[in-house]
Amino acid sequence: MKIFEYMNNNFKEENINLPNYWNWNGFKVCWSVSGEDNEIPIIFLHGFGASRKHWRKNIEYFAKRNFASYSLDLIGFGDSDQPGIRQIGKLNNKIWCNQVKDFITQVIRPKNSGKVILIGNSLGSLVALTCAVSLDDQIATVIASPLPDQIQVNKTSKTKKSPLKRFQDRFITIFFIFFPLEIILFLITKLGVIKLGLNSAYFKKDNIDGELIDLVTKPVLRRTSARSLRAMCIGMSSRDEKFQASYLLRKLSASKKVPFLLIWGEKDNFIPLFVGKKIANFHRWVKLKIVSNSGHCIHDEDPSLFNTISYEWIRDLKII
Repeated sequence: MKIFEYMNNNFKEENINLPNYWNWNGFKVCWSVSGEDNEIPIIFLHGFGASRKHWRKNIEYFAKRNFASYSLDLIGFGDSDQPGIRQIGKLNNKIWCNQVKDFITQVIRPKNSGKVILIGNSLGSLVALTCAVSLDDQIATVIASPLPDQIQVNKTSKTKKSPLKRFQDRFITIFFIFFPLEIILFLITKLGVIKLGLNSAYFKKDNIDGELIDLVTKPVLRRTSARSLRAMCIGMSSRDEKFQASYLLRKLSASKKVPFLLIWGEKDNFIPLFVGKKIANFHRWVKLKIVSNSGHCIHDEDPSLFNTISYEWIRDLKII
């Protein structure tokens, strides 16, 4: 069945925020799905500070087009558990990749054996890239909008950390253990910093509504948010090179098994467009689509355009 010819006329509107809970290694993970019985599995991965609800303007579009549309709260975010260093160790894209891999195995596979499409925003894009490298035979394509992380080209891989890097990692760990993140998060929620951050992320300010502010603010107010953020700060700062975007892109480039689309906002203040151009120039197999007058969260600022670009990319790949 060709996806571009399929429109599910019998599709029933579902509450895309209806929570389901899955036990992953002793942690509660929250996820939602629309069109679960559809043919093509797709997972939406949110960015830093967001949650599965950030895809509220995208999921139904794909569910109506024969996609089993899943979105999940990565560990530490949304309504999923927020473990700290004592509970989970360091939190980084390696851990989140393992979470997604097990989600595919335990939640999606009992219902669907098809290759999975991954669509990510920012941090979610890095997680999707990580999954594409370790699960290339199960991933149909990755759509990253945008892709964070420092990008270094023509860099030789190191087999082990240098003494300086080990010292830096130790310093970072000690720093964040004693850094008063609890006070910082309290001030962030009380001083309107979240809205300021959204104003910087969004080029179209009218899209910053109460629902958006609420979905970003609520997880921060949980008593476990600071400990989880501490595990993220340490984990992301001290990652091995093989979990950094530059290395992952080189690995994916060697096989070219997973088609890769970058959708980048021309007005992105968080990760400037030149980063996307740098990736596309060095990795010619990566397709870059630039969206004018849009910022860091195109899927929420310009959902209709984002959905169309993503759908046409998938359609042209003839994945089914």
